[in-house]
Amino acid sequence: MTLLEPRTIGTSVARRDGRAKVTGSAPYAFEQQVDNPAYLHPVQATTARGRVVSMDTTAARAVAGVLDVLTVFDAPELADASDGELAILQDDRVHFRGQIIGGVVAETAEIARHAAALLEAEYIDQPHDAELRRNHPALYTPESVNPSYPPDSDDGDVDAALAAAEVTVDQTYTTPIEHNNPMEPHACIATWSAGDGSPAVTMYDSTQGVHVVRKTLAPLFGLEPEQLRVVAPHVGGGFGSKGAPHAHDVLALMAAQRAQGRPVKLALTRQQMFSLVGYRTPTIQRLRLGADRGGRLTALAHDVIEQTSAVKEFAEQTAVTSRKMYASPNRRTSHRLAALDVPVPFWMRAPGECPGTYAAEVAMDELAVACGVDPIELRIRNDPAVDPETGKPWSGRHLVECLRTGAERFEWSSRDPRPAGRLVGDWYTGTGVAAATYPGMAMPGNSARISYVAEGRYLVEIGAADIGTGTWTTLSQIAADALGCDLPAVDLQIGSTDLPPASVAGGSTGITSWGSAIVGAARRFRRDHGDPPAVGATTLAQAPENPGDDEVTVQSFGAHFVEAHVNRDTGEVRIPRMLGVFSVGRAINARTLRSQLIGGMIMGQSMALHEDSVRDPRFGHVVTQDLAEYHISAHADVMDVDAIWLDEVEDHSNPMGSRGAGEIGIVGAAAAVVNAVYHATGVRVRDLPVTLDKVLAGMH
Repeated sequence: MTLLEPRTIGTSVARRDGRAKVTGSAPYAFEQQVDNPAYLHPVQATTARGRVVSMDTTAARAVAGVLDVLTVFDAPELADASDGELAILQDDRVHFRGQIIGGVVAETAEIARHAAALLEAEYIDQPHDAELRRNHPALYTPESVNPSYPPDSDDGDVDAALAAAEVTVDQTYTTPIEHNNPMEPHACIATWSAGDGSPAVTMYDSTQGVHVVRKTLAPLFGLEPEQLRVVAPHVGGGFGSKGAPHAHDVLALMAAQRAQGRPVKLALTRQQMFSLVGYRTPTIQRLRLGADRGGRLTALAHDVIEQTSAVKEFAEQTAVTSRKMYASPNRRTSHRLAALDVPVPFWMRAPGECPGTYAAEVAMDELAVACGVDPIELRIRNDPAVDPETGKPWSGRHLVECLRTGAERFEWSSRDPRPAGRLVGDWYTGTGVAAATYPGMAMPGNSARISYVAEGRYLVEIGAADIGTGTWTTLSQIAADALGCDLPAVDLQIGSTDLPPASVAGGSTGITSWGSAIVGAARRFRRDHGDPPAVGATTLAQAPENPGDDEVTVQSFGAHFVEAHVNRDTGEVRIPRMLGVFSVGRAINARTLRSQLIGGMIMGQSMALHEDSVRDPRFGHVVTQDLAEYHISAHADVMDVDAIWLDEVEDHSNPMGSRGAGEIGIVGAAAAVVNAVYHATGVRVRDLPVTLDKVLAGMH
């Protein structure tokens, strides 16, 4: 693969969209300017399972300003109702509490919300099951886990190796339901124009991929893809939840279809997002490790129980990372699901890798304690020379370098290995470490168009998304280097299905996938049009295939270091210091890369200490439905967080020499916090989050 010669990439460039965002001129989905909009508010089921017998809309329709009411009895019929999450209002069945069973359209958002509250639904309730249990009688093995991994793996004789091991760890770790909660709620504006009888539909959507929205929603309404235009130039975060359309998008299109050309605006409330746009599935993970007295693994078993929805399966790949993280001659992983009467789980930053690595890295810390080996040294002793799962060589595995670099910067050598050995005033102090890995992937189907529009001006077009990660800036840098011009000469256009197709912003694949398409188009442009090109010259090209993809295993790696302080009287946990050292290939933009890494680390701290969506199994709904009760790490919780990366180039993944970095920052971060809390107090909390009651119970 021919790598780009870096000129602009690797530098710290201010966000090109930064001024627009801080001045409020960057339009998000709900802020797009449309004429005479109507407003839509969903009506949600208040039973966890059953049938809707009747919906009395009399009071709602009587409210001044109400324009339309949709119910399960009179909504438009979908052309394709095969998707259990998206096929709303097609029958009277209720599959989970919070399911959309109607909607009110009105002149203002306030009128729509008020009228929706007046709509009365009667149900025939049916028995429901909304509680994940390790002994759930209906556990089953899915055909695959996200995105297409085999659910189970079995290498060697794990049971025999565990029985013969000199040292063993056998513990169960749990993670709760977690919700993505991006700053911008899920929102959209839909306009359905009949015109000459051939519908033309425009949707402004808060999405991580405009083309995936078109591909998913157009068939539901019997539309050809080109009849649905999707626009999303700016997105206020997503963390995976905006990686595909959800039921509210369908509701908005239904309302717009009946509004006869009048735009319909919908913004979900924070409370509605807890039941309509996905979440991280809770997990019950059993880790069994066998090792010799020196800490070298002889057996590893990682068995996962998690939930999915009865209405649509989503299976998270929680144990997959354990197949390749450490060397062990005997390895086994499994995934089992319970299909419950709950909303559909979905992607949340590093789905699978994040909760799976939490459990595995805490188990490795427990093994280090059991063997009397330093936890960094234990990981180094088990570092595999090749991919344990496939036997392929690594494109570059630099975990040991990350660990050693971090240990030096974090002054790990001064650490007292004894837990609860340091008390400063009223605070026990400890440090913890955890390793991280995340696959280096690319998505197919990306194209870019490059045009020479004026003297010294290039227009670069691709239907990519910027969900706050810096895509407007980094793709401009890539284009400038590929075209051999200065950054100001590049005008980038993204975020619309009017532009060449692009994959979703997910799986840390965005820059690799979109950047490769831009570099491929730029190289063809220069070859076809020379230098300087004629004004008006243009080239449209797909991302080239990488023939070396199957020859090596491409993974990013990292090491997290955490200092924890725990109050001896209250059990309160403070995290004054976090350091992450990462191997992610070449940095495209040092400023936005650091932002992504520390953002992931903070999200990992939040996962470790705070985040917990509590579902009441009696009624089937999450009761912690706002940011007052669902706590995330706030400014007061976050102190000294630093992220650095190795000076390296990935020469297998893409022509930029980079690897995705949007998710590896959260992988392993929660484990490092838990391990630091253990070192500070001697209390091992295995059930997230680490709340003060759990710590205090072990201290006294």
